[in-house]
Amino acid sequence: MSTRTFHAMQAFGMDTITLAGPLEAKLQAIAEAGFGQVMLKANDLVGHPAGWKAAVQAVKASGLRGTGFQVLRDFEGLAGHLHQYKVDIAKSMLEMCAALGCTVLLACSSTSTHASQDLDAIARDLRKLAMLAVPLGIRIAYEGLSWGRTVNEYTTAWDVVCRADCPNLGIAIDSFHILAARTPLEEIAGLDPQRIFLVQLSDFMWQEARTFEERIATARTFRVFPGEGVHTPQLVDLVLRLDALGYQGDYSFEVFNDDYVQMPLPFVAQRARHSALWLAEDVLRRAAPVPGQLKLARR
Repeated sequence: MSTRTFHAMQAFGMDTITLAGPLEAKLQAIAEAGFGQVMLKANDLVGHPAGWKAAVQAVKASGLRGTGFQVLRDFEGLAGHLHQYKVDIAKSMLEMCAALGCTVLLACSSTSTHASQDLDAIARDLRKLAMLAVPLGIRIAYEGLSWGRTVNEYTTAWDVVCRADCPNLGIAIDSFHILAARTPLEEIAGLDPQRIFLVQLSDFMWQEARTFEERIATARTFRVFPGEGVHTPQLVDLVLRLDALGYQGDYSFEVFNDDYVQMPLPFVAQRARHSALWLAEDVLRRAAPVPGQLKLARR
């Protein structure tokens, strides 16, 4: 691998969700494809046959940096015993996130019919979550699911984050949910790049998912890597808008695909590598890095 290619790949990571097999095999395939980071999920740890602490050691031994840890669901807007239950879940998620050395915990917008739809109440709960994360040095990336009950677009997620007003609470941008909800990309310009804590990229194979049910089915079974789907122009537009805004953080491929989990790991990892190189070298045109960060250069 050339020095240029190596540095270009470091900004991109794969999600373990995309690959089949044990955690160690996934980590090996991701590293051998040239990626420098991996997005981890709770099941990677608690499903490990030797226990979650052994899984943490496997991640550290792989040499891959943890992009982040996912996913805390349906946390916000609950009351009474339901709220306390979710606080306990959040504390456990934060503990595992910290053990991995990950600095970002992903929290998805609630789909629960038991949750309040009041944005100030949602912001209050997210502020509490962020405060729980402060002692561990963890940032909370709040993602608007395109089938979320109240927050189902990144614009509303940003509104809630602004209401909460916590330095370690920001948003996660997920291209699938933006494409599925058909949220205007022009709204990207109104975001603070320092409060975008994670960007997750994927595409899909049809022009639109008309209902929440169709969005859920597509999201969980048939996403594809950037450049493989039918929304390439919009996805390129999104990435370039984030770049122009000044986003300097990580890009992770969150690709749920029922076909890929039936394929050999190197086959899938190489498809992800091809996508990452296309984005880095042809779309973003990333050049050699300056010390400590990647430097962007326009041709």
